[in-house]
Amino acid sequence: MTTIDDLFKTAKSAMAKCHAPYSRFPVGAAILADDGSVHSGCNIEVVSFPEGWCAETSAIAHMVMAGGSRRIVEIAVVAEKLVACSPCGGCRQRLAEFSGPDTRVHLCDAATGVVETVTMGELLPHSFDTASLDGAENEASA
Repeated sequence: MTTIDDLFKTAKSAMAKCHAPYSRFPVGAAILADDGSVHSGCNIEVVSFPEGWCAETSAIAHMVMAGGSRRIVEIAVVAEKLVACSPCGGCRQRLAEFSGPDTRVHLCDAATGVVETVTMGELLPHSFDTASLDGAENEASA
C-alpha cells in the first residue's frame, strides 16, 4: 500500500530530474491512481514560455500512457524553493478532470515532507467539467 510519505519521496525524486534552466524552480509531482499505480512527473521548461510542462501535467501524461487507471485518488506536489507548493491554475483543472472534489492534494516541503493537505474541491471549487460542456451544448441548440 502506498503511503503519503511514499508519494512525497516519489515526487521529490521526480523533482530532481526536472529541466528548469530558466526559472530555476524545480517541481515534482506524484499521483496515486485508484488501481494502486503511482506515476510521477517533473517540470520541463522550454525557452518559449509557457510551452513547457508542469510536474502535475507530466505525471498525468505518464498515468495516461501507462494504459491503466485514469482516476487519481491522491497527489503530492513538491518544489525546491517553496514550503508548500500548490498546483497552478491550469494544473488544477487538469487534475480535477482525472480526480474528484474529495481527492487529497498534499502540498510538500522538499526538506520535511507534507506541510498541508487539501482537497481538489478546496483548490478548484468551481471546476469546468463535462456537465458544463453539456449545458453549453443544450443552450446552443435551443
